[in-house]
Amino acid sequence: MSDARPLLFFDSGVGGLSVLAPARALLPRAPLIYVADSAGFPYGTRSEAEIAARVPALLGRLAERYDPRLIVIACNTASTIALAAVRAALDLPIVGTVPAIKPAAEMSEARVIGVLGTDATVRQPYVDDLTARFAADCLVLRHGSADLVELAEAKLRGEATDPAAYARVLDGLFGQSGGERIDVIVNACTHFPLVEEELTAAAPRPVRFVDGGPGIARRIAHLTKGQEWPDAAGKGLAVFTRLDDRARSLAPVLARHGLGRVAEL
Repeated sequence: MSDARPLLFFDSGVGGLSVLAPARALLPRAPLIYVADSAGFPYGTRSEAEIAARVPALLGRLAERYDPRLIVIACNTASTIALAAVRAALDLPIVGTVPAIKPAAEMSEARVIGVLGTDATVRQPYVDDLTARFAADCLVLRHGSADLVELAEAKLRGEATDPAAYARVLDGLFGQSGGERIDVIVNACTHFPLVEEELTAAAPRPVRFVDGGPGIARRIAHLTKGQEWPDAAGKGLAVFTRLDDRARSLAPVLARHGLGRVAEL
């Protein structure tokens, strides 16, 4: 018998599509639900206390409503703050998203790494721990940007974005002491891989970007190994906590990611 329980991906906005895409490529028959907490967007400018209270409660409601086999918190900010609480509250596998500092350290020849995330993510002790464990011999520079989250959302809505805006964001890394030697940048927000092309073009010199999406997809495949899937995935569902015109304008890009239905929580 096939198992119709979905994989549920959760983010404050549509950044988690950068995690859903490699998972969908690896597990093409998996039913998909993507949830954007549009009523709480953006997380990167909210306090840790707000996120710590909001995310577990919301995921509890979603788990009850949609009975997923697995939940992916496809948001670095939510993961670094609320992952432990969500795992304690829910009796199903929870996959988090953490900055890809380990692979960045493995890639870096200059031993100088940039971490580009939200303000909330880059100041978390979790980033300190990852740096100490996997990049102790590297200079790790951090920069938080709420503007880049908005740029990614605007791009996905089909709006034109200013190339100079990406250059200003990157200057927050390259302009720091030692920043001229950065050769790898961690996209530590799931929104940022969605504008990697624009970031690459805006960089003052060649640099490589790395994110956790492919690794998360492999983790999902490992955790669901041997499970049954429907013969075909069908139309995935995108759920917004506030379904307004801004959310509705994302329908074309959602459809390209296999999410052909839209609903409000």
